[in-house]
Amino acid sequence: MSEKKIMFNDAMEQLEEIVRQLEQGDVPLEQALTLYQKGMELSKVCHTKLQNAESQLVTMMKDGKEVPADIEMDGNAK
Repeated sequence: MSEKKIMFNDAMEQLEEIVRQLEQGDVPLEQALTLYQKGMELSKVCHTKLQNAESQLVTMMKDGKEVPADIEMDGNAK
């Protein structure tokens, strides 16, 4: 899964859906393992995007630059 191809909010929504399915408890073992693996990948994507956003904000604050209001979580301005 390429983290640049998925937006943070989309990854979070998919992760929440996976958690919902796993919490229901009626998912076959093989499917549960696949969902768990995908959930871990999505979790890593979200974590990395949050770390990148935090790093970018810290850099902007250190440089004294204005923080654009329309910045996306992947570091690209809209």
